[in-house]
Amino acid sequence: MENSLQTVIEFIKSHPHIEADKKELLLGALNATKKELDILAFKLDRTEKVKRTTAILLEETIEELEQKRSAVEEALIELKATQAQLVQQEKLASLGQLTAGIAHEIKNPLNFVNNFSDVSLEMIDEALEELKKIGEKERAEERAAGHGAKDAAERVAESGEKQAAEHSSGHASKYIARNAAKYAAEHVDEHVAETGAILADIKSNLAKIHEHGTRADGIVKSMLQHSRGGSGKMEPADLNALVREYVNLAFHGMRAGKDPIDVDIDLQLDESIGEVPIIAEDFSRVILNLCNNAFDAMRETAGKRHPKLTVRTVKKDGALIFEIHDNGTGIPDEIRDKVLQPFFTTKKGTAGTGLGLSITHDIVKAHGGSMEVNSSDEGTVLRVQLKRNTTQQ
Repeated sequence: MENSLQTVIEFIKSHPHIEADKKELLLGALNATKKELDILAFKLDRTEKVKRTTAILLEETIEELEQKRSAVEEALIELKATQAQLVQQEKLASLGQLTAGIAHEIKNPLNFVNNFSDVSLEMIDEALEELKKIGEKERAEERAAGHGAKDAAERVAESGEKQAAEHSSGHASKYIARNAAKYAAEHVDEHVAETGAILADIKSNLAKIHEHGTRADGIVKSMLQHSRGGSGKMEPADLNALVREYVNLAFHGMRAGKDPIDVDIDLQLDESIGEVPIIAEDFSRVILNLCNNAFDAMRETAGKRHPKLTVRTVKKDGALIFEIHDNGTGIPDEIRDKVLQPFFTTKKGTAGTGLGLSITHDIVKAHGGSMEVNSSDEGTVLRVQLKRNTTQQ
């Protein structure tokens, strides 16, 4: 382009028939055009350099972003693994809090099992002894009847009255046999009655052994479900029974732990609720965590007022409401919005992980429910509400 324009300029300069003024005008225009083309060529060259530099920078930026994306993905994987570990640690922590309560709860039914087993063994021995006595009595009476008749016959024969002896022997034999049978019947009935009573007691004891053995089995099963989790599927469960079980376990765990307090527990359970579709092994942790937090709060005010925990279930407008109300310290307004956040804790040192209420909130949300905190200087009410579609049968 530049060469062609230069050729035109040279042609105009050397053309003899072009007037001088016109030649000057044409050459001025062509030189100006040449200068503009030079500027455009410079700008284009600079643009190409910028483009190449930008492409290089863009490629480097993309590579850097890719590296950062990989780093973020790895960090996310590590964060999820850490979160899973923290959740498991919180789970194990709550399981540890349950250990003392579970041991206490298992001890009572196992004591019943052991005690009634020992008593039943003794009763069985007594029953066997009574049956042995019955057999010995019967054999003794049979021998007595035979010996009595023989002795009577011998005494009469000695007097020389053989006929009378035979007659006497017959009557004596009948008399002794009759009275021996009567005596045997009376005592046999007595021993049989005694044996029947002992066996009835054994039956009652075995029923109690079965009852308390089943109770111990249920406690161990609850502990195993809490520690290893279940299928993760919602299945119909007796919510009130679950509440009774885990409030009781939380209470005994607190009583067997450090700084126990005496707490009055008021269970106000709506018996019309029946079975509710929930993940029992998860919802049990909701009950435990809320109870444990309530016990901690009431421990601080135990010197001012007697601790009382009210646990309530109620069905309202098709929804299920589960409440735990303590008369502890209450939650200050400035931190009330933070108590459900992960890792937030008011406990000192390593006393708390800050995950208890956060995990509880996550479990409630997983059940399609919501969680509400109301607090004052007189205590705290933690309310869990499950929606209609969760509570329908």
